Amino acid sequence: MSSSVFHHVGLRRLILLLAVMSALITLANSFYATYRVQRELLITNTLESNRVYASKLAAETQTFFENAQQQLAYSATVLAEDFNDTVNLVQEADRLRLQTHSFNSVLVADAKGVVRATSPDTFQLIGQKLTTDGALAALKARVPLISQPYISAAENLIVLISSPIFDRSARYLGFVGGSIYLKKNSILNTLLGQHYYRDGSYIYVTDSQRRMLYHKDNGRIGQTETNNLVVPHQGPTNGSQQMVNYVGEKMLAGFAIVPATGWEVVALRPTLETLKPLEGLMLNVLRHTLPLALLTILCVWLLARLIAQPLWLLARSANKMDANDISEDIDKIPSWYFEATQLKQAMLIGINLLQQKIGKLRFEAQTDPMTGLYNRRGLDTILKYWHTLHRDFAIIALDIDHFKRVNDTFGHDTGDAVIKFIAEQLRTGSRDSDILCRSGGEEFLVLLPETSQEIAEQIAERLRTSTAEMASPAGHITISLGVSLWRADKNGDFTIDQALKLADKALYRAKQEGRNRVVLAPGV
Repeated sequence: MSSSVFHHVGLRRLILLLAVMSALITLANSFYATYRVQRELLITNTLESNRVYASKLAAETQTFFENAQQQLAYSATVLAEDFNDTVNLVQEADRLRLQTHSFNSVLVADAKGVVRATSPDTFQLIGQKLTTDGALAALKARVPLISQPYISAAENLIVLISSPIFDRSARYLGFVGGSIYLKKNSILNTLLGQHYYRDGSYIYVTDSQRRMLYHKDNGRIGQTETNNLVVPHQGPTNGSQQMVNYVGEKMLAGFAIVPATGWEVVALRPTLETLKPLEGLMLNVLRHTLPLALLTILCVWLLARLIAQPLWLLARSANKMDANDISEDIDKIPSWYFEATQLKQAMLIGINLLQQKIGKLRFEAQTDPMTGLYNRRGLDTILKYWHTLHRDFAIIALDIDHFKRVNDTFGHDTGDAVIKFIAEQLRTGSRDSDILCRSGGEEFLVLLPETSQEIAEQIAERLRTSTAEMASPAGHITISLGVSLWRADKNGDFTIDQALKLADKALYRAKQEGRNRVVLAPGV
């Protein structure tokens, strides 16, 4: 867009436009920053809450497994005292199942895997040999063990917690085990499986193979988890992250690992539900900030009017610079702040400088650019002024001897340098009141106001001598000089032009008589 579009737009409108844009941008930035901060805060708090909740459930599950193993270890010592007493075995199995309700069923098997006692004996397993994964793992390990979830002989998804039985001579007698049903009512099901809330939050539990053990959707139990949750196998045993669940819904997940089993407990809450309060919060922010923004814009408009008024008056005065009384009009403009005051003073100074500049341009038009001396136009102005004042003055006309030889020998650049050298000699050997002029080429004129013949001749001789003695850019050079006078009392029959011509004639005679000399004009 061309800048000419704004040439007719006032400063007041520009300030108001800038203020409105700044206010809107600031409001938008504040609104967006508040939204981002609150959003991150809600997400962070939810992730932390889910992590803490998952860690608590994992810790409770770990405590349960440790207590269950302690109970089985104690029973193993009791059973080892009389392992052949079937009644004693059944009674201990019943005690384990009924005393704490930690297990759905309890069994005692010998070293060959034959069931010696069960509680309850619903499936009449006494005397049968166990072939399930959990029983075989216990027989093989012969150490306290928590099995991987597996399907039992009764087609139940269970976990078997077992403790080996050794007699006093450390002979392996068998094991006592308690089973926990994962799909039916059990203490683990109560602890881990009942956490479904109205806001969409829920938990799920997977084993070390990521097979689903607990889930709000029963159809998912037993399946392998396929979402994008990444649980580290090393390092921290709990954490949190954002993920997408099995139906593609964005969730905020906190997770923790049960050390005894390697199970993963994951607590989730939908991201959309977490961010719902943000809508009302942002509306409150907008409701509170919008009136203040409108008030700010109004104040800026009033201030813009005050700021622009002096500048508008100064701009209007700038279009009338040729008026006679413009300085008075500008001086009356009220300027209540620094920039307007400075601008007003600058305009007043500028008017004066403009007049001075015009005078300077006139001076430059009357000055020789190479030497800085007056040219013919400047000389004529001075002569007219002195003629009006009836001022007497002497004239010295001088010329550089053999200047053409200098140009031919050293070149025109050196010739220009020689001319500047002569001009400097004239400045050095003249008075402040004297008028120095380059009349053309290598010719110069010196006007000496109120100067007699003797003084003029001495000045001319001094100029000749100093020039001959000093080395110029072209070596030692000489000058020839002619001197004449003009007296105001001879104004009637002897003009200034005639006095100038007499000085030229005297200069011509000096050249004819051998150069490097001063010649007085006849009658001087």
